[in-house]
Amino acid sequence: MSRAKTERQLNLVIALIATRRPLTREQIKTAVPQYGQCPTDEAYGRMFERDKEELRELGIPLVTSSIDPLFDDEPGYRIDREAYAQPEIRLTSDETAVLALAARVWTQASLAGPASRGLLKLRASSADPRDDRTWAVEPRLRTPDPAFVLAWQAVRDRRPIRFAYRKAGSEHESPRYVDPWGIVSSHGNWYLVGHDHDRGAPRVFRLSRIVGQVRADGGPGTVTSGPDGDLRSLVDAAAHIDLDSSVTARVRIRPGSALPLRRRATQDTAAGEVIEIPYTDEARLARDLAGYGTAVLVEEPMSLRTAVLALLMTAAAEHARAGSG
Repeated sequence: MSRAKTERQLNLVIALIATRRPLTREQIKTAVPQYGQCPTDEAYGRMFERDKEELRELGIPLVTSSIDPLFDDEPGYRIDREAYAQPEIRLTSDETAVLALAARVWTQASLAGPASRGLLKLRASSADPRDDRTWAVEPRLRTPDPAFVLAWQAVRDRRPIRFAYRKAGSEHESPRYVDPWGIVSSHGNWYLVGHDHDRGAPRVFRLSRIVGQVRADGGPGTVTSGPDGDLRSLVDAAAHIDLDSSVTARVRIRPGSALPLRRRATQDTAAGEVIEIPYTDEARLARDLAGYGTAVLVEEPMSLRTAVLALLMTAAAEHARAGSG
C-alpha cells in the first residue's frame, strides 16, 4: 500500500470515528483533504467506495445508516466505536515471559526492529518482560537466505509472488507463481509453503534455492488461507527428501578450531582433523566454510572446493580494493 493511500484511509478512519453522527459523502469529502483533490465527483466516488471496502476487509466496523430516521434521505457513514475498540489485554507473567523470549530470538535486522518495538509496548503496559527465568536463555535464529525478507513480507501481506527456483541436483531454474501460506524452519533450513499456480497444488520451496529477486504479483489480501492441516508436516516431508538426497563433503580442519562445523559432521577421523559433512545446498555450505578462512580445507568434492576458493578470492580482492582506496 502506498504512503498516500495509507494516509488517506487513516484520515478517513479518524473522521468517521470522531463523529457522533453519521457523515454524508459530501461531509466526508470536506473532512478528508485527499478526497477534495479529486478532479471530479465521479473520481471521488470511486475512490471512496474502494477505501470503504478495503477498510471493511481489514475488519474496521464501518457502518452505513440513515442521516435522519424519519426521512429516506442519503446514507451516512460512521465507525462503531465500541466494535472498533480493542478489549483490554491482560497477560500473565508466564505469557509475558514467552513474548519477551520470542522477541529476543530474532537477529535478522529486518525483524529485530518490530521485536524491539513489541518489547517497548510490553513495558509501556506495565508488563515487565525482564523475567529472571528467561534471562539465561538466549535463543537465536539466523536467516541468511536473500529471499527470506520478501517471502516473509508476502506471507504477512497475503500477496502472490513470482520467483525463479532451482530444484536440488538441477542446474536449471524454472519460474514459479505462488500464493504464499507460511515460512517454516526445519533441519537448519527455511522453507516457503504455498499454492503453486502452474502445478495447481501445494508445494514447498527451500528459500536457499530461490534464484534472484522475489517479486510481488498481486494486491495485499488476495491470498486465501492455506490448508487446514499443519504446514510443518509438508515441510518435514520435503526436508526428509532433502536429507535423503544429500551428498557428503570431506573437510580437513585445523585442530582445535571450527567447533560449530564439527557438530555437523557424521564422521570424525584422523584424530579429529578430517570430518564428513552431508549437505544438499553447495552454495550455502561453501559460504559457511569460507567463513572459517584458512582453518578449513575442502578435500572433496572438487566443485565445493572450487566454490569456496572463489569466495575467498573475491573477499581478498575486495579487501585489497578497500585498502588501496
